[in-house]
Amino acid sequence: MLETLSLLEVKNLTTRFDLNEGILSRPYARVHAVENISFEIKRGETLSLVGESGCGKTTTGRTILGLEKATAGDIIFEGKSVLNYTRQERQEFCRSVQMIFQDPYSSLNPRMSVRDILSEPIHVHKLYAGKAIESRVSDLLRHVNLDPEFASRYPHEFSGGQRQRISIARALALDPKLIVCDEAVSALDVTIKAQVINLLMDLQSEFNLSFLFISHDMAVVERISHRVAVMYLGRIVEIGPRKAIFENPTHDYTKKLLSAVPVADPNLRRTERTLATDEIPSAVRPLDYAPPSVTYEEVAAGHFVAIETA
Repeated sequence: MLETLSLLEVKNLTTRFDLNEGILSRPYARVHAVENISFEIKRGETLSLVGESGCGKTTTGRTILGLEKATAGDIIFEGKSVLNYTRQERQEFCRSVQMIFQDPYSSLNPRMSVRDILSEPIHVHKLYAGKAIESRVSDLLRHVNLDPEFASRYPHEFSGGQRQRISIARALALDPKLIVCDEAVSALDVTIKAQVINLLMDLQSEFNLSFLFISHDMAVVERISHRVAVMYLGRIVEIGPRKAIFENPTHDYTKKLLSAVPVADPNLRRTERTLATDEIPSAVRPLDYAPPSVTYEEVAAGHFVAIETA
């Protein structure tokens, strides 16, 4: 059951990157990767951030984790601003928020055994010692439905789906409260993808985890989400409960995304399909560019749609 209090609040978050040139490396343009977005995630909730490549969804996740620096706005975790953390609070935040990356082949160190991969964060944060670490590694493998005997093996000995399960086990090692899943199943075959999605949902139920699920796959998003936020050119253009987004898409871009989702049953296919075949404009802007103001209209309970005002 979802709790009413927010675990994470993102308020007017903006992340921009300067493009430099010349001997003095002076900025000549700026990438508006994330532009003034706000959302919240409750305990035990999955918020999916969806959109095409380049829309800013991965940058959003990386900014929340501190892997990218926010240009403006605030990130509030458990009621306190992440941007004002002390060193000790930052370390605790790193324990509480973990990430699962897209590529199960490059996200695991090929020179480390599974035991070393899973025990490394435990050693760094000094959570267990001695035989307790070995017991913890075995428990983590069981949680992701892998044999504890696999601990002595290396990443190249596993399939892509098994490697991603190991990545999930590593994310669980520090007992996190929030996991950012960055295209965590996009590299997997359809059957394995479904298994991993079910695993994530089971783990969420067992440990009351929250997920920020970053994806472009609307079919996967419909399966795993409680709420959905649609991003376009660095902005959230529509956000609301999963059912509202999929059954009553209001923004033109959301409609195009859903129109591109293949439907196997001919009786369920929409007669009109507006495929998103046009190119997304560049997010690179001149240094003096001022983004238009955006307000949000509530079209139903908890369902908001962006409207440009200037």
